[in-house]
Amino acid sequence: MWVTLKLAGLTTLILLVLGMPLAWWLARTRSAWRLPVGAVVALPMVLPPTVLGFYLLIGLAPAGPLGQLTQTLGLGTLAFTFKGLLLASVLYSLPFVVHPLQAGFAAVPAAVLEAAATLRASPLDRFFSVVLPLSRPALVTATLLGFAHTVGEFGVVLMVGGNIEGETRVLSVLLYDQVEGMAYADAHTLAAGLLLFSFALLLVMQWLGRRTAVADG
Repeated sequence: MWVTLKLAGLTTLILLVLGMPLAWWLARTRSAWRLPVGAVVALPMVLPPTVLGFYLLIGLAPAGPLGQLTQTLGLGTLAFTFKGLLLASVLYSLPFVVHPLQAGFAAVPAAVLEAAATLRASPLDRFFSVVLPLSRPALVTATLLGFAHTVGEFGVVLMVGGNIEGETRVLSVLLYDQVEGMAYADAHTLAAGLLLFSFALLLVMQWLGRRTAVADG
């Protein structure tokens, strides 16, 4: 459980830091790169997790480009380590954080930003004092989705991180081990816990959506 919570927490934090500027750019840019970049961001939503995990594993291997880079930097190889697992989780959960943020940023009225600009607010100041407060529901949704999606990962986790106890074994892999070992009572308990967690998350998201709709109305 600790490995799962640490992985989900760090992944969500990294994705919020990286995802906010990316989502802002996707929501506001008119660049011709918007569509291809958006497609790359959304790719993990339709790509089988094992495909992404396979190519990451090849890239992180000692002979792979990422593996050679990390070895040159003195980091060793990241395959079957928590750091490699974290990198894979960030890539796999990217759209589940960026898309809610992008929708929230796109909904911020341009007139509000123009008004802030007339008051001599810098672009950075406008983002933190105007955009983020107005996009709070999207920020909460992105945080919850990023965390929950990371908790539920399996294919990418198993391909890149393997099943090393205390290092890369997360709850989804533990459930697989329990079923494979025919420990169905333990598997039922763990599966029920994950099911309740997912259900509670959906309830919170729906409650936030209703609350926001009532406030806007």
